[in-house]
Amino acid sequence: MSEVKRIGVLTSGGDSPGMNACIRAVVKAGIGKGVKILGIEDGYKGMIENRIKELSYKDVNNVIHLGGTILGTARSDAFRTLEGRQKAIANLKAHHIDALILIGGDGTFAGGMTLTNECDIPVIGLPGTIDNDIHGTDFTIGYDTCLNTVVEAVDKIRDTASSHHRVFFVEVMGRASGYIALNSAIASGAESVLIPETVTDIPTLAKEIKDQNKGIRSSIIIVAEGDEEGGAKEIMEKVKPYLKGYDLRYSILGHIQRGGSPSAFDRILATRMGVKAVELLLEGKKSLMIGQIGRDLVVRNILEGTTGTVSNDDSGIELLKALLTKK
Repeated sequence: MSEVKRIGVLTSGGDSPGMNACIRAVVKAGIGKGVKILGIEDGYKGMIENRIKELSYKDVNNVIHLGGTILGTARSDAFRTLEGRQKAIANLKAHHIDALILIGGDGTFAGGMTLTNECDIPVIGLPGTIDNDIHGTDFTIGYDTCLNTVVEAVDKIRDTASSHHRVFFVEVMGRASGYIALNSAIASGAESVLIPETVTDIPTLAKEIKDQNKGIRSSIIIVAEGDEEGGAKEIMEKVKPYLKGYDLRYSILGHIQRGGSPSAFDRILATRMGVKAVELLLEGKKSLMIGQIGRDLVVRNILEGTTGTVSNDDSGIELLKALLTKK
């Protein structure tokens, strides 16, 4: 029998749809195996402030469809200090927590490894971020839902763009990775996409818009917030001198991309990962991250999930270019 009897679970960093489905899976799988699950509110901040409570079946009933996280999430400057972490460790020991399941991104995983190094507590990381930028997994919890949210919004913007003969620059999240921008551009039929992985040339962009506008009523340009030329508003202003006579507008989708009921894909992904995390801890495993490659769950060293951002390859760009025929 495993010595793990009490597992703590937290969500940290930016919220993403499917986190609640993951918490639910951890709680139900844990209780089913005779393990107590303790929820830590607001990530490492709540760990330091001792906001830790046992979770029951009732606590996670009817949460699988909810966006956000019932545990709350926050970033903690105090956790970056030795004094803050010592408080966190003392609280974990006071609640007799034997292991941790961390739902979040690379910063969340790095925080967990720091705890492991300082108090030898086993941790398992589950990738939860809409950006889909964690090494070692094809998909992160929340990405699929975010992508569908963006596509739905762009479809609606296109209606008014077409009606008024406008060129719209639509800004989506993605400071260091263009996954959301590129794949939403493909899925929504956008005419161009600007992402951090490629260099944006303003004159070339203007020419592409002119070429695409011959014989059609509108254009949609998807802009990742991390593009080196700026966001949607900044790029629109830079292109404007090259597009005299065009009606240019911009829209920033913002935090609607993080919210909403998770897609079926994200619910299933989160559930599979949550159950697997409990199983790994009961097998005596630690310092691991669970990902999904293709259709299969994979287990990696958690350090792989902290090695920086993941960038798009050229295949998506080439796919979009193949669709951008000149009029």
